Amino acid sequence: MLVGHSYGGVVVSEAGTHDAVAAVVYIAAFAPDKGESVSMLIADPPPGAPVPPILPPVDGFLLLDRERFAASFAGDLPASQAAFMADSQLPWGVEALAGTVSAPAWRTKPSWYLVAADDRMTPPPAQRAMAERAAATTVESSGSHAVYLSQPAAVTDLIKKAAQSVS
Repeated sequence: MLVGHSYGGVVVSEAGTHDAVAAVVYIAAFAPDKGESVSMLIADPPPGAPVPPILPPVDGFLLLDRERFAASFAGDLPASQAAFMADSQLPWGVEALAGTVSAPAWRTKPSWYLVAADDRMTPPPAQRAMAERAAATTVESSGSHAVYLSQPAAVTDLIKKAAQSVS
């Protein structure tokens, strides 16, 4: 079973087609269809959706603005933890945003999706739409984009349910 958060949803969508994978789980993640990329999925945000504080690329890599990181990514975590996350973030490649999925795992494998209801990076309406399109077993939890830290019980419960249903 593969679990992906945020951009990791693209990874599990592509890698999840492997015969050894029984299911995929998305945690506030992108769940692209065949031929879709993150760039395509974020091109037309829902009305009123917050704009993530992505800084201009440097040498082909992106980071989030440190001063706005907590409010957008980790608004429900203690300030010290959000500050640590902002300071330790790893840059991600601009080119990754254009990478398309060839055959999404959710088309052939059971899938689960946790919608982070307070997410200010990947809008909850977009998460719900991707989950519905994937016919994923879906749960919703309060939580920021860092829902895996702020609501660990909700995340682990979903992963356990997915594992139990395919074991």
